[in-house]
Amino acid sequence: MKLAIFTDTFYPDINGAARTLKRFCHYLDAQNISFKVFAPDSYPSEYASSHIYRLKSLSFFLYPECRLALPNLHRIKSELQSFAPDLIHVATPFNIGLCGVYFAKKLNIPLVGSYHTDFDHYLHYYDLQFLSKILWKYMNWFHRSCEKLFVPSNETLEQLKQHGFSNLEIWPRGVDCQVFHPFYDKKAVRKHYGVSKKYLLTYVGRLAPEKDVHTLLAVAKSLPPELNENIHWFVIGDGPLREELEKEAPLNMSFTGYLKGEKLAEVYSASDLFVFPSATETFGNVVLEALASGTPVIGANAGGVKNIVKPGENGYLCKPGYVPEFAGAIARLLNNESLRKQMGWEGRNYALEQKWDKIFENLLWHYSAVIEEIKSKKYA
Repeated sequence: MKLAIFTDTFYPDINGAARTLKRFCHYLDAQNISFKVFAPDSYPSEYASSHIYRLKSLSFFLYPECRLALPNLHRIKSELQSFAPDLIHVATPFNIGLCGVYFAKKLNIPLVGSYHTDFDHYLHYYDLQFLSKILWKYMNWFHRSCEKLFVPSNETLEQLKQHGFSNLEIWPRGVDCQVFHPFYDKKAVRKHYGVSKKYLLTYVGRLAPEKDVHTLLAVAKSLPPELNENIHWFVIGDGPLREELEKEAPLNMSFTGYLKGEKLAEVYSASDLFVFPSATETFGNVVLEALASGTPVIGANAGGVKNIVKPGENGYLCKPGYVPEFAGAIARLLNNESLRKQMGWEGRNYALEQKWDKIFENLLWHYSAVIEEIKSKKYA
């Protein structure tokens, strides 16, 4: 099997789609499966590979960290014909994704897609709700030629069904439980970051409107003073709201910027709770990382997070944006150490079952089924 992946986001971009695709490429390499990724050029990256075909790009005005590609169709066609893939996978609905759809049709190559981002929900956070109908028409048009459309959660699958999408399959996410685990030296981590308070509460994610980070600040400010004086908050990530949030944040909240790998895993492990107010997740990779680290999650009862957090078992789900419910869940768990620890181990046990290899094996099975089905139609 030879695979061509077309994506407008790839490592070193920091988002769920880019990280998932990089992980998938490592798996394909290990399995000796030939692949070629068509992606934007980006910041200097230590991840260089002959499998990656980089396209010139510009910074996207809404998301400066993301790139808007300027594809050269002649060069892409030449590269694609030279590689001769058995299947094209489009991972994003922008410029490079459009190239994938175009060449799949033009060169008669089987096409599949994946849906990673709830763009419709994003519109509400940028006062662009009036574009919703246009967006859904475009998304339907873009994906209608896909033999399969892979989505990360049941919640997303049901949402797309309601908007007339078909050929949907679940492609969930896994977690590396050898990197993300509860066994780091928590005292050493706290000492390294100068955390002296009794409890460490953590958020990880982009600091942007669609992550509802203003709710996070409101929750931090609404906790009872006798509890709040024992809490230190870590906000891990970056984005357009960082400067504003730092000005408004309470004194017990620290902003670390992005952390990755073991540095991120150590903080998860040393945290007492992971608080995640975002209601726009199609999956919620950071939620699964926190659970793998033995840290209970208090999240929004929306999107893909609903499929990961089991209320009362490994965390709590709260009404999106409803500060009193988030604050109540935090107080309940901080005041009950045995329940908090029990939830942490339940979260760890759940994460241990989410194995990347099994997830990717299943995806390759779907790829093979699509290729064989197209072949059978061709020679029928």
